[in-house]
Amino acid sequence: MNKESQQKQKKTFKRDVAILMIVLLVTVILSSFFPDKRPELINVSWGFLIEMAAILPAVMILMGLFAVFVPKDTIVNHLGETSGIKGIALALFFGALPTGPLYLAFPLAAVLIKKGARISNIIVFLSAWACIKIPQEMMELQFLGVKFMAARLVLTIVFVIVMGLIIEGLLEWEEKKFNKN
Repeated sequence: MNKESQQKQKKTFKRDVAILMIVLLVTVILSSFFPDKRPELINVSWGFLIEMAAILPAVMILMGLFAVFVPKDTIVNHLGETSGIKGIALALFFGALPTGPLYLAFPLAAVLIKKGARISNIIVFLSAWACIKIPQEMMELQFLGVKFMAARLVLTIVFVIVMGLIIEGLLEWEEKKFNKN
């Protein structure tokens, strides 16, 4: 690891610690104003901590394996700048498969970005993870009917793709604007 990346890593760590301290300070202040909410706050926080401690180590191991064993060329070919409709379809498919919480998708998205995935495909992947779940679709079909399920699924897919392309365009425009100055 070179010196520049070490400095960047230290800076990022300091920023993360500062954000954590601000959140803790706000939590302490709010719990002092609303003491009746303190037990609920502690229970919810403890529950999230236990959930994270149980899930994140396995996710980090899987992300490490993914980072090592999936070649960059594979990601670039299937999800990169030239992937087109195929990349969008793969991002939708792989985003819709898992049923875990969204925070599990962010480490995978970070690895995909480092390996050359297109930003719009990452947005589509994360949005599909959040909005399109195969078990959820089956529940909608069972309780709300095929018309509702199909309409929501089609609209979600369309808007997820449009959102991904718009965000990618905005980021490219901002980057060009920044590089121009």
